[in-house]
Amino acid sequence: MLPLRYEDRTRVASIGTLQAGMRAVVEGEILLAEIVFRGRRQLLVRMADGTGTLTLRFFYFSQSQREGLARGTLLRCYGEARRGPAGLEFVHPEYRRVPALGEPLAQTLTPIYPSSCGQAQGRWRLVVDRALRSLEKQALAELLPESLLARLQLPTLADALRFVHRPPVGTELASLSAGRHPAQRRLAFEELLAHHLTLRLLRARSRNEPAMALPDAAGLEGRLLAALPFTLTGAQRRARLDVVRDLAQATPMARLIQGDVGCGKTVIAAAAAARAIGSGVQVALMAPTELLAQQHAQVLSRWFEPLGVSVHLLVGAQSAHARRAALAAAADGSAPLSVGTHALFQAQVRFKQLGLVIIDEQHRFGVQQRLQLTAKGQTALLPHQLIMSATPIPRTLAMTLYADLDVSIIDELPPTRKPVRTVVVTAEKRAEIVERIDQACRAGRQAYWVCPLIEESEELDCQAAEETALALVEALPALRVELLHGRMAPKRKQEIMRRFAAGEIQLLVTTTVIEVGVDVPNASLMMIENAERLGLAQLHQLRGRVGRGPQESSCVLLYRAPLSEMARQRLAALRATNDGFEIARRDLELRGPGEILGPRQTGLAQLRVADLARDADLLDQVRATAGQLLAAAPERVLALQRRWIGEAGQYGRIG
Repeated sequence: MLPLRYEDRTRVASIGTLQAGMRAVVEGEILLAEIVFRGRRQLLVRMADGTGTLTLRFFYFSQSQREGLARGTLLRCYGEARRGPAGLEFVHPEYRRVPALGEPLAQTLTPIYPSSCGQAQGRWRLVVDRALRSLEKQALAELLPESLLARLQLPTLADALRFVHRPPVGTELASLSAGRHPAQRRLAFEELLAHHLTLRLLRARSRNEPAMALPDAAGLEGRLLAALPFTLTGAQRRARLDVVRDLAQATPMARLIQGDVGCGKTVIAAAAAARAIGSGVQVALMAPTELLAQQHAQVLSRWFEPLGVSVHLLVGAQSAHARRAALAAAADGSAPLSVGTHALFQAQVRFKQLGLVIIDEQHRFGVQQRLQLTAKGQTALLPHQLIMSATPIPRTLAMTLYADLDVSIIDELPPTRKPVRTVVVTAEKRAEIVERIDQACRAGRQAYWVCPLIEESEELDCQAAEETALALVEALPALRVELLHGRMAPKRKQEIMRRFAAGEIQLLVTTTVIEVGVDVPNASLMMIENAERLGLAQLHQLRGRVGRGPQESSCVLLYRAPLSEMARQRLAALRATNDGFEIARRDLELRGPGEILGPRQTGLAQLRVADLARDADLLDQVRATAGQLLAAAPERVLALQRRWIGEAGQYGRIG
């Protein structure tokens, strides 16, 4: 555990010089201590140092604490000065009794640790002090080459740890706060290296596993592609050839198809599935939500059933009868293509001969979850893996975070995809937007109205979907308006989406449940309520629900003033470009990798020191160092894994 921030407690301030908002160390003598009842029981302590007086206010205290704060006691306190009824006061300050005023002060900056476990800061510092003293007796093994540390001007691990926990007086707080001090960079580098090495080892082990080569003797892939009502783009053809080459090998494919919203990743997945089924093995496609799984099942059924291939759906909320049938078909091999959610890797799901696993929306799953699904094959052969992501990330990050995967990029949209015009409008013009929707829908178009919440929240000043739907029904009596949200029963959601796709619903009021997977070409208007509260990547995904048909499409971002600087930049970035890769780059700059990649992106222990946006300049050297260690010092590789990843690094064949 590392400090969240640091405080300078190396100087004593006179009480008379304090101002509201200052954080300072003060010393003085207790003049008065009393328990008062002013709405709640409180302990008030009055102290002075000859230049002024200060009140210490405690809402939580014990009897022994009260007795230790008697009149005449000398105290040293640290806190933030606030205005109170009788002047400035510290609320629950850190303090200790001192035998005399003017005792020596700390010679290092004071670290402030995360306190979610309820431990007091003093207790954390004692624990860290003991750990640092143990470093003097038994030094940590230095696992990075000396030449690397010299070239990057980084300290040893032991020196870095001592520095970040006890920075000496005079250390620039701005550098520490930004995470750019060499001691912090030293720790970040080693952590990034350990994660990258773990993923590379995972990929290396996978390459040594046996898999079935899939030559598609039945020619099913060719028949599927010939029957499609469109031709592949150049980028789609390149990605498909990458997949074909991988599936021809007797080692398991592990390939990521990365591309913007609407670039046509699904047809590449369908082609791969056809090749696998044509080779006599089963395919499982996993999506993060039931709505997306249902959408995939419908699209794939439309493509595969004319070829005599059935598509089976397996989701958590389906009827017991349907679930038993889907499980039995997967187990006996009569289900060539199964589509589902997390339900696919539950213990009772088994396949007779699973040859290909397809994962959609990669950033919502982790490595371990993918491996759980590949373990369903029930044979000695490992299934091939094809992973799709509509959340593009910069190439440098992809090479580091997807080190266990080969990457194909679809950087070309089909000619039918038109750029979406994006406008940013204050919520005060809501009535004008409603009128515009009325006109568009009367002219035969369809629209989405997205709200962040299902019900009203006292904490967030957002329009709830239910309230918005009622208001729009009243304002637009001539339109067919329907509500869709994630708490609805699956059959109800599916029926609403069927009616919307069929044109029976003109305006769909919905939560972000339609963020991915919904494809209604006639829907050409997207309204996003409280757009300032959503992340840039999520806004781009939502915008991607329109622009799928021949007509011009628009996305209206409704916001409530005042906007924060970050929200202003997000909305400006979305208005400026439709390019998902540029959106991803801006999102990384504004919000860091967590927003783009999701909380379980690597499936390993989460980064504790490194920040992928801040430390991106280290990644090239991380990859180079990983290659050197794997070739020349494998024992250091294992030690780095144990130090930073622990048990999460012990990936391999799961069965």
